[in-house]
Amino acid sequence: MLKLININSNYDFLRKKTTAMIFSLILIILSFGSFATQGLNWGIDFSSGYIVQLKFNQDIDINNIRNSFLDNGINDSVIQYFGSNQEVIIKLQENSNFNKESINSFLINSLQGYSFKIIKLEFVGSQIGSELREKGEWAMLVAILSILVYIGFRFEFLYGIGAIIALIHDVLITLGIFSIFQLQFDLSVLSALLAVIGYSLNDTIVVYDRIRENFTLIHEEDFEKVLNISINQTLSRTIITSLTTLFVLISLLILGGSAVKYFALAMIIGIFVGTYSSIYIASSSLSFLGIGSKK
Repeated sequence: MLKLININSNYDFLRKKTTAMIFSLILIILSFGSFATQGLNWGIDFSSGYIVQLKFNQDIDINNIRNSFLDNGINDSVIQYFGSNQEVIIKLQENSNFNKESINSFLINSLQGYSFKIIKLEFVGSQIGSELREKGEWAMLVAILSILVYIGFRFEFLYGIGAIIALIHDVLITLGIFSIFQLQFDLSVLSALLAVIGYSLNDTIVVYDRIRENFTLIHEEDFEKVLNISINQTLSRTIITSLTTLFVLISLLILGGSAVKYFALAMIIGIFVGTYSSIYIASSSLSFLGIGSKK
């Protein structure tokens, strides 16, 4: 079945490479504009706030806790079970409704009617958040540079440049969507971004492997025809991989609760962007970099 799909697909992707590049450039400009005007909506992991562990005397529905906080003006809390349905972890960003001295009273007033005790109450300061942001930026930078070295050795240097262009494209647009819509950015989203880098790289390497293989198998003067043939031959694999991954992530988004909501959302955005970039950006960049004339 896969071979039939590969044989029958004959789309001229490279004919739209300029349109794709312009579209991507517009998205990147919008992303930078959003970074400059409103930035990212940092979660408690990267800003400052409170991590509270509560143990109730009976099973508790975290939606009831969330609604209680909403009634008290808190709409950005992160609540998840911890070990059992009687114990929860709550993350609260700094808020004018409470401070270090009044956080206990705020919890008691917000959760009236529930019998509970506070197991742990920690304050995450802005200094810690700043250090985590810096380490996260270094993690992405090291990952991208390592990929450049790896692809440079496996293929050649210009292939590595093409792959890095695609990866930076994916990260910038995914971050831009989070910034434009002010979706919460926390450690789980950072983990998703690193996973997106790996996912996008995997797709790109599959396409690049086929391109390199076809250079020796297909005697064609037009480099873009070789690119189109290679993309079409790997298209079914790209689509099937993306769809099966999306099925899992959509289930996680719907059923996983607030603890993994932004992780799943970042991965879904990243897969759409990564699939698009592996078809258009990674391959088109080889054409713009002049690998065809070099061959």
